Amino acid sequence: MKVKKIPMRTCVVTKEKLPKMELVRVVRTPEYDVVIDLTGKANGRGAYLKKDLAVFEKAKKSKILDRILEIEVKDAIYDELKNLL
Repeated sequence: MKVKKIPMRTCVVTKEKLPKMELVRVVRTPEYDVVIDLTGKANGRGAYLKKDLAVFEKAKKSKILDRILEIEVKDAIYDELKNLL
C-alpha cells in the first residue's frame, strides 16, 4: 500500500517546516487584495504562518508579511488571524 505524502510548508516567522494543515496561508491576490486563505488553494502570492498567537503578534510587529507579499497588510487581517484561534 502507498504511503500518502504530507505536504510540508515553512512558516515565514519561525522558519519551521510544518505540515500544511498546521499553518494559515495569507495571500496577495492578482487584484492586490490581501486575504486569509483557509482552503490553501487561492490564486496569488502566499505566505504561511504557524497557528500561534505569538507568531501572529511577531509577524505584525516585524511587518514580515508586508515584505513577503510586497504590499501593505492592514491591521484587519491580523485581527482576523487572531479570531481564527
